[in-house]
Amino acid sequence: MDSRARGRRPQRPAGADVVQPSRLVAFDVLHAVDADEAYANLLLPHAIEKAGLSSADAALATELCYGTLRGRGFYDRVIEIAANRPAASLDEPVRNVLRLGIHQLLATRVAPHAAVNESVALAHRVASRSATGFVNGVLRRVTRDSAETWRNLVAESAGDETETLALTSSHPVWIVRAFRQALAAEGRGDELEALLAADNAAPRVNMVALPGVAERPADAEPDRYSPVGFVLGQGDPDAAVRGSAGALRVQDEGSQLAALVLSRAEAVRPGERWLDLCAGPGGKTALLGAEAARNGASVVANEVVPARAELVRRAVAPVADHVDVVTGDGRDVGRQHPQRFDRVLVDAPCTGLGALRRRPEARWRKQPKDVAELSSLQSELLRSALDAVKPGGIVAYVTCSPHLGETRAIVGDAIRRSQGTVSSLDTPAVLRSIVGDIDLGTPEQDRSPEIAHVQLWPHRHGTDAMYMVLLRTAAE
Repeated sequence: MDSRARGRRPQRPAGADVVQPSRLVAFDVLHAVDADEAYANLLLPHAIEKAGLSSADAALATELCYGTLRGRGFYDRVIEIAANRPAASLDEPVRNVLRLGIHQLLATRVAPHAAVNESVALAHRVASRSATGFVNGVLRRVTRDSAETWRNLVAESAGDETETLALTSSHPVWIVRAFRQALAAEGRGDELEALLAADNAAPRVNMVALPGVAERPADAEPDRYSPVGFVLGQGDPDAAVRGSAGALRVQDEGSQLAALVLSRAEAVRPGERWLDLCAGPGGKTALLGAEAARNGASVVANEVVPARAELVRRAVAPVADHVDVVTGDGRDVGRQHPQRFDRVLVDAPCTGLGALRRRPEARWRKQPKDVAELSSLQSELLRSALDAVKPGGIVAYVTCSPHLGETRAIVGDAIRRSQGTVSSLDTPAVLRSIVGDIDLGTPEQDRSPEIAHVQLWPHRHGTDAMYMVLLRTAAE
């Protein structure tokens, strides 16, 4: 019987074996991700704290949890080969115990006997008593071959080249196709395998020092591109955030650059009004607020969900005097406040395919239909932003997704609909004025004359796959 009941942890039989706490924490998070659609990055820190794990055990729990989530597609195929039955036919607790065990056997230095024994004990604790023999048999079958052999066996089970890449890199087929198309659009289709590999590498915790509010710590390593970003030399990032009252923040370098291309696209005139149309949870808003404060501008931060609006208020606390947080549907702002703002950021809701290394469970939740559903919202938000900006003003359209249906297609449609009143600024040139030399692939004007945009990549830039383009409305 499948025990994926929402909000309920699998029942533990009486007399269950003792399981190492780090493995139990990892399993609990994996179960919540599957059964309750929880987010691992939000749940795992709380689970580690609640369990009182030592630093070493916390590190192991983190590796087991994120490594298993990233490798899930590959591990499910290993299960199918080793067990000779579909992974989907297994009860959810058994499936996650096997995924955890296979990750330890094929991708970590955990001793095989320890991985098998701990997995059997975990199965006894979270699943039926009969499941322990099944788990033991499958994992012992896996131990008989090396990780390289299993990679070859999985590759041989694929139907074509794309499925081979999808299985061996543990990505859904449709995402592999979308990445291939996006890379090919800038003449870099040969980088696909490097991108897929980067998605499966744990990213460093990147931070930002809000300009004019905080300084980068002396022992920090400056970011490669962002002039305000860094990685801590030592210490706990969360402690640094708390100690600075939010003036130091955790933020991907690509997200920083997406805000900076708008704030530094041209000289700021004192008194400018900026709009962050989709502000939650507020990371880019805080950076825009700091930039505005330094230049005599102000920011209106709009967020449709009240709870997320509260997150924005907390995020902008260090620059609260320069940011007004409001709640409303971004699609209505252009009609309600036409030609009011000098600059507008549209950090559009998207599939998040550009941040799969940080949110590995997202690759298993998203579907191709999500792109079609989101594209309508993205188009409406961009049109609202273009209505809200003053004549001659600037709109930055940003997504954390490289999917062409969420990037070039949305912007190209907006430009065509404008009938000559909206044009693309040279976004690559603006970015280079901030960061210096950066490899952006084949010059955009050679491939898309009407959209001079920027696409960042994990494998090439070490950032999330942020897309950004600056648009200007015609002056009166």
